[in-house]
Amino acid sequence: MDVSTIGLDLAKNVFQAHGADASGSVAYRKQLRRDKVLSFFASQPRCVVAMEACGGAHYWARAIGDLGHTVRLIPPAYVKPFVKRQKNDMADAEAICEAAQRPTMRFVTVKSKEQQASSAVFRVRDILVRQRTQLINSLRGHLAEYGLIVAQGPAHVAKLIEKTRDPESDLPEAARMVLLMLIEALGSLEDKIKQLDREIVRRTREDKDARRLTTIPGIGPITATALIALAPDATTFKKGRDFAAWLGLTPLQRSTGGKQKLGSTSKMGERTLRRLLIIGACAVVQQACKRGSQQKTWLARMLAHKPRMLVIVALANKLARIAWALMASGGTYRAPAAA
Repeated sequence: MDVSTIGLDLAKNVFQAHGADASGSVAYRKQLRRDKVLSFFASQPRCVVAMEACGGAHYWARAIGDLGHTVRLIPPAYVKPFVKRQKNDMADAEAICEAAQRPTMRFVTVKSKEQQASSAVFRVRDILVRQRTQLINSLRGHLAEYGLIVAQGPAHVAKLIEKTRDPESDLPEAARMVLLMLIEALGSLEDKIKQLDREIVRRTREDKDARRLTTIPGIGPITATALIALAPDATTFKKGRDFAAWLGLTPLQRSTGGKQKLGSTSKMGERTLRRLLIIGACAVVQQACKRGSQQKTWLARMLAHKPRMLVIVALANKLARIAWALMASGGTYRAPAAA
């Protein structure tokens, strides 16, 4: 039996392969140890190899692709409907194989080593920022136990440190000693985050596409470099609306019977890019509220009639579509004339 598609369920040590012919009939089911995976695919006729887009998937996609196979990565959410009854490695591999044979299935673009290395800086920065937030909250919570209250936000961390180090405060020395350890760890995290920020700015200056993206109001060096590193090729999407939907900046649909029903923002897709675009849109809206904006612009009309958070998400959607246009067609941003 000629195998046209192999579904591979990835794991740490024991992988499961499911081979099927063009009609979908089962050719074989086989368990593979990690060190035998590549030798197994090297002995197989060239075919489509499908995997879930999970941890380690891009590495295996590159390695198996180098053997001459056509590799397809499928989002796990699109594989789940094809799992029949019980969930196990064999059923998962069969579901992956069946999903890959659907003509309307959507696949994830395989990332190169360089693309994964570029995205690592943002993943590491996110972890460090979360750890910094945890330390700040811990320090604030401990000081609150002794009646030392400071406003929330990273901008007020200096006041927290000042109250901790103040010898005139009622803070016991035993508590002061351990809280100074938190402050020392916080300073170390701040230095590492600044180091990553400098690296991101350096990459923005060296990348002409990132520099073009920074011409868009609300998109700075971090967001521009993240778009280049984390987003797939712009030609993957037919239009900017598709790119915004991939980011999760479009409303959920619960339409039926010819009636369109739109819900809240879907939040499906790349979380890092979505968060950065919303932060950028928030900054633009904040400046527009402080300094004012031209009365006939889209943003001014939205702020006059819609809730502020709704306007921020709508503007983030708009930024995503503009960014896609620049990545797909080139050029720089030109502000539209007031309507």
